Amino acid sequence: MCLAIPVKVLRIEGQSAEVELGGNLTTADLSLLEEVKVGDYVILHAGIAIQKYDREEAEQTLELIRQIAGGETA
Repeated sequence: MCLAIPVKVLRIEGQSAEVELGGNLTTADLSLLEEVKVGDYVILHAGIAIQKYDREEAEQTLELIRQIAGGETA
């Protein structure tokens, strides 16, 4: 099973971005998207940013993921 996860863009260099998820940094390929800026959220799947994502929705989604991972209920 694969997940696509919202991540925050911290730095952009060419078609690559440094992104953050839960304090962890990784690299994302931005070549499928246009006009991504530092501070934007993108949906990351297998290292590729596949969609820009609304900040509020991203934060809500990440909170739900945290709750599920921690065994909490909403």
